[in-house]
Amino acid sequence: MPNILVIEPDAEICHAIATVLSTEFDAVMTAAEAESGFRKAQDIVPAIVICSGQLSGRSDGVALCQRFKSLPHLSSTLFFLMLPHQPAEARLQALEMGVDDVLSLPLDVVEIKARVRAGLRLWHMTQDLYEQKHLLDLELAEAEAYVRSLLPADITEKVPIHARFIPSRMLGGDCYDYYWLDPDYLAVYLLDVSGHGLGSALLSTSVLNVLRSQSLPDVNFYRPEKVLKALNETFQMNDQNEKYFTIWYGVYNRVNRQLLYASAGHPPAILVSGEVSHVERLRTSGLPIGMLPEASYQWQRCHVPHNSRLYLFSDGVYEIQQTDNTMMTLEDFIEILAGQRIERTIDDILSTVSQRTQNNSFSDDLSLLEIQLD
Repeated sequence: MPNILVIEPDAEICHAIATVLSTEFDAVMTAAEAESGFRKAQDIVPAIVICSGQLSGRSDGVALCQRFKSLPHLSSTLFFLMLPHQPAEARLQALEMGVDDVLSLPLDVVEIKARVRAGLRLWHMTQDLYEQKHLLDLELAEAEAYVRSLLPADITEKVPIHARFIPSRMLGGDCYDYYWLDPDYLAVYLLDVSGHGLGSALLSTSVLNVLRSQSLPDVNFYRPEKVLKALNETFQMNDQNEKYFTIWYGVYNRVNRQLLYASAGHPPAILVSGEVSHVERLRTSGLPIGMLPEASYQWQRCHVPHNSRLYLFSDGVYEIQQTDNTMMTLEDFIEILAGQRIERTIDDILSTVSQRTQNNSFSDDLSLLEIQLD
């Protein structure tokens, strides 16, 4: 049963309003001044507050309304302000400052009951929306947990790989994987689906499952450009709710230290090698997967020096607003990678980037992989 709270310093008026409302509504409570009303509201969380515009003490009705709205658990409480008959400008000013409705004095019994009934209908609809949002948040959390469960764990043998996935508040489309095609060839990729939400996550996990099971027909998974061509034929955006994705895909031969790679609209992989941190940007031309059926993709070969680090990432790791209100660029992020000492970790990289953001947090989902090619 939703509560109704009347805050009125005049005891007779307060009693009269409560009596009128009690003939139709069950849970009507009263308070004589702002502070006691504020404390009582925090305890009972009323659906509607009917408050005098003239309160004793430091708080008037509008100021009290703003205090209510500043608290998350009271923000959905409807706040009705009682004012002597005033020009429309005064009533509009109160509404613009957060009041939900203005009741003109002297009160009309029929009108106040009608206003309360309408307010309760709105309050019930708001509660339904909150419940639906809560259920949706639970479903998104389950979907995020499912996506995270599919991602591979860090590996420490042969070719050590460390990876981090940080989702945004909205479920996104980042996904990555790495696995051995045979004892000497390591496949690694990272993809980023357009948009956010369940649709993006479903597409990213579908691609992961197809690649992990190697179920693309007649495809040589040792040839990156052929993998991208097959993905483009399989996941056209016309069949994927207008969603496309970018991807970087590489195959590393640990015996001859050769890396074959191809990309489709994705940020370059960054190869950092040598004591002076020589940097190579590894990227090939090609449209994102799904945009055009006839898109073609090229491959490149790279020899990997000893004591190198290969970084794969989504654009969410560097498309951030910095503390000076400028946007970090890809080149800014590459400088961070180039300055990374071997003994520092992938978490140190993320910490360095996070410290440059305005809120020490990331607004978009992001993925970052570090492959140690010693």
